[in-house]
Amino acid sequence: MKRMLLSVVSGLALASCHSTPTVNPSVGSNANPGRPTTSGGPTQTQRAAAARANMTLGLGYLQQGNLPIAKEKLDKARSEDPDLPDIHGAMALLDERLGKDKEADKEFRAALKIDPHDPAMLNNYAVFLCSHGKPDEGVRNFEQAASNPLYSTPWAAYTNAGVCLRAAHRDAEARPRFDRALRSNPAYSEAVFQSADLDLQQQKYPEARFLIDLFLLRNPATPDLLLLAWRVAQAQNDPTAQQKYAARLAQEFPNSEQSRALTPTRPNPG
Repeated sequence: MKRMLLSVVSGLALASCHSTPTVNPSVGSNANPGRPTTSGGPTQTQRAAAARANMTLGLGYLQQGNLPIAKEKLDKARSEDPDLPDIHGAMALLDERLGKDKEADKEFRAALKIDPHDPAMLNNYAVFLCSHGKPDEGVRNFEQAASNPLYSTPWAAYTNAGVCLRAAHRDAEARPRFDRALRSNPAYSEAVFQSADLDLQQQKYPEARFLIDLFLLRNPATPDLLLLAWRVAQAQNDPTAQQKYAARLAQEFPNSEQSRALTPTRPNPG
């Protein structure tokens, strides 16, 4: 499951946490030069902007591991705009980090009650469900996200559905999800990795080699795929292929963990 969590694209986090922004001091204040209000308070647009700014700050602090300040900012964001689904999604991420799984589930459900078809939120909730022993519901959410024509990376959701099923020891159900991911995007390296890794596990060595080599012929290599190709060649007792993959790994990704993992297997030139 760890690999799935690392590979999932969290649209909420990526959209909000590339940097730690500053809040415009006029946002959320009484100033409203374009459209004054009779009450003198902030407009709904200003409150929404302030909520998003605080959400962005909260997610930034969450990524940095500063959970108390993250909670402060996200609580403020929720009070400013409780109907913004992304804020509930951000609170869910925080609650999960705090070990409050019931609260996290509640926040995800609140977000999806506001916008039931948000594919990024469905994807993130599916990750949560699969991580907490609910693969059937998780897979349903992944596939609902993937089927949304507005979702830009359906292959990632299909792959994650397959990883979720593999973690539940349901390999026969995982396979068609990887196939759908590859039909959707043959250049998605994670789907290639998962499908070939499943082939290796099932001792389908030629199928695994073919899938990886075809990808490497058409796309840039990844350290994960080169190491997996080395493992497949090792299972086939093919030292020439092993040396080829190890050499590429050392040349293209010399500082990677995958390359270091093979260091003892390389011949000593001296």
